[in-house]
Amino acid sequence: MNCYRAFMIILETGSFTKAAEELGYTQSAISQMVRSLEEELATTLLLRSRKGIALTPDGEELLPYIRRLANSHRELMEKQKEMRGLQSGIIRIGVFASVSCHWLPGLMKDFKNQYPSVVFELYQGEYTSIAKLIKDGSVDFGFVNPYAVSDLNTIALKHDEMLAVLPYKHALSDCEQVSLAELSNEPFILLDEGQLSEPLEYFKKNNLQPNIQYRVHDDYTIMSMIEKGLGISILPELILNRINYNILTKRISPTIVRTIGIAFKNFKALPIASRYFINFLVKQYGDISENKDLLGNLTCYNDYGNRNKP
Repeated sequence: MNCYRAFMIILETGSFTKAAEELGYTQSAISQMVRSLEEELATTLLLRSRKGIALTPDGEELLPYIRRLANSHRELMEKQKEMRGLQSGIIRIGVFASVSCHWLPGLMKDFKNQYPSVVFELYQGEYTSIAKLIKDGSVDFGFVNPYAVSDLNTIALKHDEMLAVLPYKHALSDCEQVSLAELSNEPFILLDEGQLSEPLEYFKKNNLQPNIQYRVHDDYTIMSMIEKGLGISILPELILNRINYNILTKRISPTIVRTIGIAFKNFKALPIASRYFINFLVKQYGDISENKDLLGNLTCYNDYGNRNKP
C-alpha cells in the first residue's frame, strides 16, 4: 500500500477507521502508514481530536505535493496493469460472416504485429444475436450495423454496397444494373440478419414487396442456392469479393449501402486489449459521418495520440 494514497483517503473520508475499511487494512496499519510518512517528512501532518482529523499548518503546505505523488503512483500502477494485461490480453468480438472472412483477418494480423501476445476469440452471429452477446458480457464488443442495435454505443467504420446476386443464366444477366422493382418479381432468398434487413428496408422505402421464398442465416448457403437456380438475393459486396460459385452480381438501382461498425457498452470499462484494438480500428476507419459526437468522446482515450478532440 502506498502511504501517500492512504493519507489522501484519510482526508477524503475524514476518518482513520473509514479509510481502513475502504482500503482493506486494519486501523493500526493505516496509523502506521501516516507515522511513517510523518517520519519521512520530519513533521506532523495530521491532528486527531473528538471532532475528527485536521491538517496541521505543515500538512496544509505539503498537501499539494502529497496529492501529486499519490496520483502519480496511482497512474503508474494503472499503466503497469495495462501493460501486463495487454501482454496477455484476450479480445472477445462478436462478428458476422462477411467481416470475419474478408476484413477482420487482415486487421487482426496488423494488430498482432504490434502486440503479438494478444489472443482473439471470435463469436459468430448476426446483428441481433451479436447485440445480445455484448449486452450480456459474452463479448467485449461486436461488429454490427449501428442502426440495427439499441442501448449500446456504436462507431461507424465503413460503408459496404450491396449487390444483386443472380444465377449465371438469369433473364437479367445482360443488364448492366437491375432495379429493385425487377428484383421484387423474382423468388427471393433473404439473408436473415436479425431485426434489421437492409434490403427489406430499401424495398419498403420504394413501396415494393419482395417475393421471399427462403430465409437463410448463412451467406455462402445463399450463394450455393442461387447457383442451383432456386432464386436471387441481395448480399454485401464484402462477402462477394472472393467466391467460387457460378453466379452473377449486378449493381442495384437505387443503390443499397449498409454501414459496418462496432458496438459496445462502456468504453472505459472494457479490458485494455479491447480498448487498444478499438482505438486501432478508429484510427484507420473511424472518419465517417455517422460517428458524430461519440467518436470525439471515445478518442480522448486513444493511446495512439493521433486525435485532438476533447
